[in-house]
This record gives sequence, C-alpha cells and structure tokens, in this order.
Amino acid sequence: MIRQYTPQDINAVLDIWLNSSIKAHDFVSAEFWVSQVDNMRDIYIPASKTYVVKVDSKVVGFYSLYENMLAAIFVSPEYQGKGVGKQLISHAKEQCPMLTLNVYSENVASYQFYLSQGFTVISEQVCEHTGRMEYTMSSNT
Repeated sequence: MIRQYTPQDINAVLDIWLNSSIKAHDFVSAEFWVSQVDNMRDIYIPASKTYVVKVDSKVVGFYSLYENMLAAIFVSPEYQGKGVGKQLISHAKEQCPMLTLNVYSENVASYQFYLSQGFTVISEQVCEHTGRMEYTMSSNT
C-alpha cells in the first residue's frame, strides 16, 4: 500500500535512504551518505511531497517529489527486485506525469531500471556534491 508520508515515518525513511544509498553508490564513500542524514531529515524530506510503501505494515520504500523532479526513490535492499520500485514509479507518474530525475552514471542497476520504466537521458553533468558523473532523465509519458 502506498500512502502519503507522515512524520512518524521519518526513522524508517532515513534508514532505507541511508542503507540503499550506501549499497547503490559504492563509488561514493559511506561517510558522505552518513553526513547527509541530517539534511535529508531537516531539509529535503520536509521540502518534498513524499510517499511511502508498506508491506506487512512495514515501510519498505519511499519516493519524494520536488516540483516535477523525482528527488528520491529508494527501496529497502531486502525488498529490491520484487516490484516495489515499479509500484513507486507508477504512483509517482500518476502524481506528476512528466518526471525528471538524476542518477549517477556509475549506478548501472538504477540507470537500467529507469530505462525500463520509460525514462530517457536528456543531459549529463557532474554532481556538485560528489564530483561524479550523473544523467538527468525524463519520463516519456
């Protein structure tokens, strides 16, 4: 079940974000992601429209929209590959049919996932926070 985020979800969302970020971005130091937890809690989540997905009454994933940008989409590592991400993308497209997102070029699994969900690369640039190459992708819906 996907529902709008509530403040009681913050610990689950932060845990999913941190664990998934470290796993998906092994080319960036884990310390960087740990250093961003406060910004996620205090700035990014409050500024975004966030939805969580629950399985067996446990939050296992979430996404955040900032205007027409899919600013975050993360699924607990143990629930990846089970269709949760596809559910989240589909729900996000219902909220905002023309989505853009950024993904690191080195994050091949996520890049391939976005391609499979109808996104195409519209530009590439260096991420100002990590110095790594990233793609900006847009949905075709």
